[in-house]
Amino acid sequence: MPGVDSRLHRTVEVRDHTGELRRWHLLDSAPLLAERGITPRGTLLAVHGNPTYSFLFRSLVRGDIPWRVVAVDQLEMGWSERTGVRRRYQDRVTDLSMLTDALSLRGPVVTVGHDWGGLISSGWALDNRHDLAGMILTNTGVHQQLEEALPRALQLATAPGFRGASTALTDTFLRVTLGLSGDAISPEVREAYLAPYRTRARRQGIDQFVADIPARAEHPSRPTLERVAEGLTDLTVPTLLAWGPKDITFSDRFLRDLIRRVPHADVHRFENTSHLVWEEADVAGLVATWLEATFGTAEAPRTEGPVRRPVSAAAEPAPERHIGDPIGRLAADPQHAHRPAVVELGAEDGEPREISWSLLHRRVEDIAAGLQGHGVRPGDRVSVLISPGADLTGVLYACFRLGAVAVIADAGLGMQGLTRAVVGSHPDWLIGIDKALLGARALGWPGRRISVKQLPTVDRRALGVETSIAELARSGALMRDLGAPLDVPHPAPDADAAILFTSGSTGPAKGAVYTHRQLGAMFTAVGDTLDLAPERGLVAGFAPFALLGPALGAPTVVPDMDITRPGELSAPALAAAVAALGRPAVFTAPAALRNILDTADQLDASGRAALAGAASFFSAGAPIPAPLLARLRTLMPETRALTPYGMTECLAVTAIDLEGIEEAGEGSGVCVGTPVPRVEVAIAVMDAEGRTSGEITDRAGESGEILVRAPHVRDRYLMLWGTTHESMRFPGWHATGDVGHLDANGRLWVEGRAAHVLATADGLFTPVRIEEAAEAVPTVRRAGAAAVGPRGTQQVVVILETEDDYRPGRAGRPRPAEPSLQEAVRRSVHERAGAEVVAVFTTRCLPTDIRHNSKIDRAALSRWSSQTLRGERADAL
Repeated sequence: MPGVDSRLHRTVEVRDHTGELRRWHLLDSAPLLAERGITPRGTLLAVHGNPTYSFLFRSLVRGDIPWRVVAVDQLEMGWSERTGVRRRYQDRVTDLSMLTDALSLRGPVVTVGHDWGGLISSGWALDNRHDLAGMILTNTGVHQQLEEALPRALQLATAPGFRGASTALTDTFLRVTLGLSGDAISPEVREAYLAPYRTRARRQGIDQFVADIPARAEHPSRPTLERVAEGLTDLTVPTLLAWGPKDITFSDRFLRDLIRRVPHADVHRFENTSHLVWEEADVAGLVATWLEATFGTAEAPRTEGPVRRPVSAAAEPAPERHIGDPIGRLAADPQHAHRPAVVELGAEDGEPREISWSLLHRRVEDIAAGLQGHGVRPGDRVSVLISPGADLTGVLYACFRLGAVAVIADAGLGMQGLTRAVVGSHPDWLIGIDKALLGARALGWPGRRISVKQLPTVDRRALGVETSIAELARSGALMRDLGAPLDVPHPAPDADAAILFTSGSTGPAKGAVYTHRQLGAMFTAVGDTLDLAPERGLVAGFAPFALLGPALGAPTVVPDMDITRPGELSAPALAAAVAALGRPAVFTAPAALRNILDTADQLDASGRAALAGAASFFSAGAPIPAPLLARLRTLMPETRALTPYGMTECLAVTAIDLEGIEEAGEGSGVCVGTPVPRVEVAIAVMDAEGRTSGEITDRAGESGEILVRAPHVRDRYLMLWGTTHESMRFPGWHATGDVGHLDANGRLWVEGRAAHVLATADGLFTPVRIEEAAEAVPTVRRAGAAAVGPRGTQQVVVILETEDDYRPGRAGRPRPAEPSLQEAVRRSVHERAGAEVVAVFTTRCLPTDIRHNSKIDRAALSRWSSQTLRGERADAL
């Protein structure tokens, strides 16, 4: 058992449910705790499933947490005795209780279960409530509806004639299970899992477990399954659910069932992991953090369940108002009622389609009434998959009015990212356009389905659609005409309002959960920062921003563009959108700026006049260098160019205009200005290896992780307990994951991502410092900083886009830069940043996040550089 201290092994003989003495093997961390002088706070009782054994929990049993860990090998499994007795579910629960009695294992006990071990440990928990302090469940299923089919993997495993051949006669079942984790399991670890199951006789327990799956009503273990599943609904002990969502056996539908039974549970989904989540992710680290936060002295953040105070409660509150109030107010105002609220471009006839405030208000009320009549209830999650425009606006604000939780994951995440977001949000309903419904059907997205437009009966059946927004709006309008309009109270301020997914630029996209209070505060912050009003519309060149306009009372238009590629917004398309509103505020993704400038020669006289008339220009998602904003003045000479800094978790943190940037002058990083109203910013100091030390400061020039406190900070991350805890490790502050510093005038300078800080032998270097120095070299269009080697002695590699070789969207395999360019970059980085560069490469296009097309994927650059400098063949970026 590689990685397992020999002192942890223990063998005990205990009578089982038949009354016979049986030999159990287990791992027990008590000797290591005693050696280190640690008095355990309690015991973790870890129970494996099929076809693993206690080895699964080796990362938990190392004695580095102040809890005794007892990880058992169930009878017939691992290194425990092969008794020849057929053991049913209830027998195994009874056997486990007899073992813990023999061990004199008393509370507080936290059970840890995986696969079948989740069912068995849950049964033990119900039968030993007097000792139970908490539960931890990983990739298990505690119930299977009789009308539901078994997962396909289990259908195959239980098929007559195949079961015995795959589970006992051969080790196919075991090898397939290990294969689900791919390269995460080393050959040495694979051999350790195979070791106790070398012969057919030693694999009989694997076969028994498969045979005992109680999928039928008449199965002998079905009563125990029903008893345990129902009993869990009465357990109120702290519970952690840690999950590998790519599990082909215990998919997210089993996680949804567990959340329904244990709604107070803390949940963490490890994206891109499968059934053996303990082998693919640091589950032990999550468990240690959760135990400390739950039973130690640390404050546990909220993830799911009853609402607690928002993280930003210490900041100045924002004005209270219901989301969508401006729609009703403007609809009732004779001056604005018939003015456009939403303008749609790109119609077949080429003419813009305008929806007035009055019509939008009626539409929202009618859709909300129709949704309520169809069964949508407050708190239901509704995945909204509709292109920006009147339909999206009507559905979204109807959800807000009704109290349903809108799940917003835009097409800019790409199909893979969008699938992860939709499936991972566990929606009750899915409202989408035809293309989205087709994808939902093909990819198995959860949720009852509603189309936007009314579909023919054949299409409706094929897509699994129940009704349409068009039909629901008609039914809502009919109720209004009959004198029974929507009559439901506005949602409570601390009820969940929306789940907004991040761009996924630093890993899988995360769902940021906002309450109505927090979302209203965010709308207020954005409106104050951008100075939006009914007289000044909003051109949303970054599609998600189209959702803000109605809440701010601002007419909104999305340019005719591919919303999945915001960086390809052209100057003519932007000009047409500006012309539709007169003198609006313009918002684009940072990546669009270069393309707007590059396509300016395609503008005609009317297009140039329209852009010149824009009142203001904003761009956020990544810091904007001053030279780009200065070049924009050639198209918008009278426009106030403002670049706010913010993130999905807290939109609008700071803001600065071009004049402010010019006043700040040159510095380390990109100056993003001073905090907007009701926002506080501080810096978490870093140690020599780039880790935050715990000290919070506002000293000028001190670089570290940027912390934010504001009433519009998100409440939590959806089903990411560990991530939420990490971002809240400084009480009252949200740790952004960005690195930067404050200057003497209180302006914030952003220097990249904290995870990308280079810890070299010469000290810490933030990535933006190196990239700016490299970009000072003529012909360099953009630079990305990469780190190679262990932290503390990392080497610096720079990968460039050059003006001559740049090809948008065509990342390829980098190649060494020309000697003269290498020398120029090395010299510039040394002189301007003080860092030594070991290698310089060029590429056609640096890899960026799919949503903004602007955040450089420095982790990918570092992986490529490490492989290349080791002499390995690296894939194209």
